[in-house]
Amino acid sequence: MADIETPRLQLRQFILDDFDNLFRLYSDAEVMKYLSLRTREQTQASLHKHIQHWQQHNFGMWAVIHKDSSKLIGRCGLGFLENTPEVELGYVFDKSYWNMGLGTEASQATLQYGFKELKLERIVAIAKPDNIASVRVIQKIGMKYQKNAHYYGHDVVYYAISRSEWQPDDSLI
Repeated sequence: MADIETPRLQLRQFILDDFDNLFRLYSDAEVMKYLSLRTREQTQASLHKHIQHWQQHNFGMWAVIHKDSSKLIGRCGLGFLENTPEVELGYVFDKSYWNMGLGTEASQATLQYGFKELKLERIVAIAKPDNIASVRVIQKIGMKYQKNAHYYGHDVVYYAISRSEWQPDDSLI
């Protein structure tokens, strides 16, 4: 199993028992402001998709657990960008854990897994241009703006980083 620990977080694969916590995130209008709110049924489908993705590809979304509270506070990981073979970094965090650097910490650990363990050559990330917090996380982990694009039915900014450009964060070890 590909679980990861950072100084403040545990990133572990999702289990079916995570449904209530995931639904709490996916049904929060503020948390999902730049994504799409999800019903119970859509959340259940997403949870199964997260679990299956790991089984099929040896990577996917992790459940992000805050070590101090042992609470599931979000999800972070890798998936395939819509209708492409490109691997995309994605994340969602509980609003009570925003502005603490946890998105950056989890994202940096995800890049490390992608480049060191999976030997990926490139990882991309997208965000709606007005999602300033998400764009900041993407920039902080070293990704560079490439273009404006259209994915998942939205206009987005598209960032990328190659393995050769990536600088490991030794504080995560």
